Amino acid sequence: MIWHIVTGDMAAAPLNAAIEQSGVDDKVIVIKDVLSVGPLQKAEGQKFSEMRSAFWNDVINHEKTPVEADDMERLLQLTLDATKDETAQVWIWTAPSPSDMCTYLWTLKYLGKLRGRLYIVSIAGLPFLDENGKLFFPKGLGEVTAKEVIKARKLARLVTPAELELDSEEWERLVNENGGIRTLEGSKKIVSRSEEHYDNLLLAACNSQYQKASKVIHQAMTKTFIPTGDTYLGWRLRKMAEKGAIHMQGDVTKGLKDFEVKLNDGTLLL
Repeated sequence: MIWHIVTGDMAAAPLNAAIEQSGVDDKVIVIKDVLSVGPLQKAEGQKFSEMRSAFWNDVINHEKTPVEADDMERLLQLTLDATKDETAQVWIWTAPSPSDMCTYLWTLKYLGKLRGRLYIVSIAGLPFLDENGKLFFPKGLGEVTAKEVIKARKLARLVTPAELELDSEEWERLVNENGGIRTLEGSKKIVSRSEEHYDNLLLAACNSQYQKASKVIHQAMTKTFIPTGDTYLGWRLRKMAEKGAIHMQGDVTKGLKDFEVKLNDGTLLL
């Protein structure tokens, strides 16, 4: 049995398809939390999942059903199941994104008991064939076809004892720094940033006229690659409005197309 850990449903789709095509009895564990944004330090007596759930419910304030970030509980169950099966392996799939690398660093902290059975499959910097047979370099596993994912299984390599120790320490560093944003600055190098890290890019996309939040965010993400996702950036617009950096109108309890923003007179770059 091989347990595959991926970040996000989009990454899981081609992997599940590849498993089905291969006829193997593997299972996919999807980490739904985007650990490259938001707090990592929990309050005394607070569970990690409670802290992360509170953060996302603040970010996604228009959902009727509260967000439950229960990745920790599922990861601990995976660790228990894999420990009982001495033949089980765990493969962590990573793409060149801060969320994938944060997932890798985080899971190592809890998978240490599986030393010798823990693998990493990195597609960073590697070419793949798209559906038309053309070479491209994917930013995420979700961009790779199931056929190419089957080939990528050959990339799996054992996480060394040194990596297990050093990379686990990297996660502890990130927790201690507790930055609002974490960026990828190399193959495995994650740098902590403030939660305002991308605010200037959002301000640069605003002007003196009201624009839909979705348009402002699209312009910012088109001009510069921002790996946080539009939902997080919508939350940043609301936070900037609370500080008076921009004006806002509309219903912020709904989607990004339901409220508008414009620059406040005299707004300076943050």
